[in-house]
Amino acid sequence: MVNRGSRLKRKGDHMIGSLHVGLAALGAAVGVGLIGMTASAAVGRNPGAATQILVQSILSIAFVEAIVFYTLFLVR
Repeated sequence: MVNRGSRLKRKGDHMIGSLHVGLAALGAAVGVGLIGMTASAAVGRNPGAATQILVQSILSIAFVEAIVFYTLFLVR
């Protein structure tokens, strides 16, 4: 009986870990979308700063995507 309970606990842990990864991926997708939206608006307002905005956007997207990788490594 104890063995069965431990198996159920492990399955529950796996489901919770999968939920965390899914939420992190969803948050990263929303974050990348918001960064792209604001970068497009910023370039529309000031086309001369397009290169600087692009560099900052790429760095910000990399930081947002790093959250998903942290979550993947912490769940395992």
